[in-house]
Amino acid sequence: MNALQFSRTGELAALELVQLPTPIPAEGEVLVQIKAAGLNPSDVKNVLGRFPYTTMPRIPGRDFAGIVIEGPQELIGQEVWGTGKELGFLRDGSHAAYITLAVNGIALKPKSLSFAQAASLGVPYTTAWDALQRSLVDGNTRLLVIGANGAVGSAALALAKVRGAQVLGAVRRPEQLQALKANGYNAILLDKGEDLAGQVKAVFPEGADVIFDTTGFWLPASVTALAPFGRIAIIAAPLDGHVQLPVLALYRNGGSVVGINSLLYGVEACARMLEQFGKLFDQGTLPLPSGLLESPLSEGLERYAQVNEGGVDKVILVP
Repeated sequence: MNALQFSRTGELAALELVQLPTPIPAEGEVLVQIKAAGLNPSDVKNVLGRFPYTTMPRIPGRDFAGIVIEGPQELIGQEVWGTGKELGFLRDGSHAAYITLAVNGIALKPKSLSFAQAASLGVPYTTAWDALQRSLVDGNTRLLVIGANGAVGSAALALAKVRGAQVLGAVRRPEQLQALKANGYNAILLDKGEDLAGQVKAVFPEGADVIFDTTGFWLPASVTALAPFGRIAIIAAPLDGHVQLPVLALYRNGGSVVGINSLLYGVEACARMLEQFGKLFDQGTLPLPSGLLESPLSEGLERYAQVNEGGVDKVILVP
C-alpha cells in the first residue's frame, strides 16, 4: 500500500512516500480502507520531533474516514471515521491506504458528510467538544472564543451555538471579523491585551463565563474579562511554555483554568465523542465543512510544508 512514513525526526524531509504491506488486523480490530485523511498541525510537529514518545518507523496521521473491509461481519462495508492519541505516535496512523485499529475505536460516519469532510473534523471537533464539556458550557453560558477563525475555534463556536450558549468570537484581522459576522456571530477585533476586558464587557456586561483561548497568548488578559466563577480553557502556550498570570485577580474572582489536550484521548474515547456530535451534522444543526484542499499522498511532503508554514486551507490527503 502507499503510505507516508518517517524513520527519523527533526525535518520534514524525513517524510517519504513508501510502499508497505497492507496491515493485518489483530483479534478485536478492524481493517479500514482509508478514503480521506486529515492533516493537522500536530502531524507536522510529530515529524519535526515535538513528541518524544513517538516510536519509529511511523506512519503519521490522526484523522480519517473510510470503509471497513475486514472485521466483524456487521461492520464490513460500513462507512466510518475516527481519530485518537495512539494514531501516528504509538501505532501507524492514517496517512496511508489502510489502517488497523480497535473495533470500538471507530464510529459510523454521518451520512451528510463526505469522506473528505469527515476526515477534516476529528482533531478540531473532539478538541472543541472536550473544551466545552470540561468548561461546562451550556445554554446559560456567555462564551468568548479567541482565535475563532481557526479549525478548533470555529468548531467551538458551532458546537456552543447548538448548546444554546451566547457566543462571541475574537480574531486578529478585519477580514476574519467580517467573515464571522457574515456567519451570524458577534465578534471583536483583538488588539492590545489590556483592552480585552473592556471589549468583552461591552458585549457581556458581567464578563464571559467561559473564555476559550485557542492561541496560547491571551491567558493573562482573559482573567479580567471573566465573570465571577468564570473558566478559561486553553489548548496552547507560548513557545517556552510560560506565562505571567495575575493569580490574585483570578482567585479573588473565583476563576479557574482548564487545560485541554486532545492527546489524552484514545481512539475509543474519541469514537464516543464522534458519535455524540456526529449526529448533529445529519440533523442539520452543524455546518458542513467547506474550503478543503484534497491532495494525493504523493504530494504529502508539499502539503506538510504548507501546513507548517501556516497555510489556511484544511488539507485532506487522499490515498
